[in-house]
Amino acid sequence: QVQLAESGGGLVQAGGSLRLSCAVSGGTFRIYAMGWFRQAPGKEREFVARIAWSGGRTYYADSVKGRFTISTDNAKNTVYLQMNSLKPDDTAVYYCAADLSYSVSYWNPSRYEYWGQGTQVTVSS
Repeated sequence: QVQLAESGGGLVQAGGSLRLSCAVSGGTFRIYAMGWFRQAPGKEREFVARIAWSGGRTYYADSVKGRFTISTDNAKNTVYLQMNSLKPDDTAVYYCAADLSYSVSYWNPSRYEYWGQGTQVTVSS
């Protein structure tokens, strides 16, 4: 059973930065890739970024490309999302998720088998 726990959310002014962490435990050998998603009130959960668990190839939503960076630290079993130049539109609950296999449709939340509880990010204007 893979367990995920996000941290690092909070309130920040527009233009500021935050780094989210996702601690992974239990069955990490099963993980193929990790993703970050977000969900704003009244909206569907949307893809933010994805990275292979061993590091390497990354994918980003167009809305965050050039501002957010996803990375892994396998020694710490942790995935990070560095968020710079934050905008009010980035306000949402951010979730990390684990995908146990290769996926063409990496942006689809239904592809991910395990999810964290989420961490709130609020960007004020």
